[in-house]
Amino acid sequence: MTGGVSLRDHRASILVSALGAAFGVALLLVSHLIDQLVRAATPVGPDGTLSTMLGAVAAVFVGLSLFVGAVVTANTFSTIVAGRTSTIALMRLLGSSARDQRRAVVREGLVVGLLGALVGAVLGSALVVVAVRVLVARGSLPDLEYSYLAPVALLPLVAVVLTTVVAARVGSRRVLVVTPLQATGAAVETPVEARRPRVLRTVVAVLLVLAGSALLALGVVTGLTDATGVVVAFLGGIVSFTGVVVGAHAVMPRVLRLVGRLLGRGQVAQLAAENALRQPERSTRATIGIVIGVTLVTTLSVALETLRGVIRGLVDQDPEYFAQLDAAFTAVLLVMACLVGFSAVIAAVGMVSDMSLSVLQRRRELGLLRALGSTRSQVRRMILAEAAQMTVAAVLVGLVLGVVYGWAGAQAFLGTAAQGRLIAPGISVPLLVVLAGGSALLAGVAAVVPSRRATQVAPVVALSTR
Repeated sequence: MTGGVSLRDHRASILVSALGAAFGVALLLVSHLIDQLVRAATPVGPDGTLSTMLGAVAAVFVGLSLFVGAVVTANTFSTIVAGRTSTIALMRLLGSSARDQRRAVVREGLVVGLLGALVGAVLGSALVVVAVRVLVARGSLPDLEYSYLAPVALLPLVAVVLTTVVAARVGSRRVLVVTPLQATGAAVETPVEARRPRVLRTVVAVLLVLAGSALLALGVVTGLTDATGVVVAFLGGIVSFTGVVVGAHAVMPRVLRLVGRLLGRGQVAQLAAENALRQPERSTRATIGIVIGVTLVTTLSVALETLRGVIRGLVDQDPEYFAQLDAAFTAVLLVMACLVGFSAVIAAVGMVSDMSLSVLQRRRELGLLRALGSTRSQVRRMILAEAAQMTVAAVLVGLVLGVVYGWAGAQAFLGTAAQGRLIAPGISVPLLVVLAGGSALLAGVAAVVPSRRATQVAPVVALSTR
């Protein structure tokens, strides 16, 4: 199962791995170069504090991108395995065990991780080298003998390979339940009516959300008198958001149903809404990465905007001083948003991939719609509406979570500066504009390739697909 066909299936996984590796290598190399600049500019050897801080910040952002990449890769493997049900079942019928098939999928994960890490290492290093040369030529950086060899830059490559293998193993759990008898059936996911409820997973998710929410509230209350409340709030945010991710199978279908009602009552809109709900696991896999990315970006933006509002009130009598602080906040927000937004780009790649694989696996269904009289335009609109439904649902959930987490973090940190008062959350209008525009763009990109592929196949050929 590690031939050329598998690599075509994993183009998105390779791209995600390469982006994660390139991001990690570039960040750590930049930290390494800044350390060289500081050492060259400081007559007395530096104490290493700046290097430690830069390394810690880089580690946080690399960790975020790897986490989102792991989620997207696991979802992609799950979707691919779901589409190979007949092939896996046939191999089982010929004597292969479920564990052998799962090991084959994990080996694919190893190949994908290695390829992605290699491509990402080359891309990330090349970007840093080119950027440094351009800045030196413009006089923005001193012309030093920079060293681009940093052993620490190997860590993202190892992490990418490991997370991809783990994601492949997690995403291939479905292999263990494929039976040889399914070799005679279609390669589809288990119908929602026949799927067992995930009681244990739901209970764990609810407990995590409740415990995290309690810690979040405790952090906010503690922050009214002590700035260390932000630590408690941060822990509560991690615990509760983990619960949201674990329980996404119960949350996202309900949000999708709500958004689906907004699409209208036409035939195309109803088909799109039903397609997103008929396979809730597939829809959840396609949207959870976007939820994570939007939540991270919104949390950062709301926290900084809220902080900016508090400082505006404190230094309102000194407009010149506030103007300087405001410019600094804007710069920090842009830099941080770009860094965190990288995870959203990875998640977007994952959604486009899941939509493409989903449409490919539904060729027979789409062929039946064409045979029953649906036009190519109607099929295209249905796929676009389905992508729009999933994108809007994911962005809305991420936006709500981000506002809550961003406000809670800022409140816990600034409660004492605000003299124990509750602070209104600051929401950036440009952020809302970017999210709205990004949602429309993502929905269009996620639908254009699958819709073209779905309508180019003749209905008779599509109906013959198993």
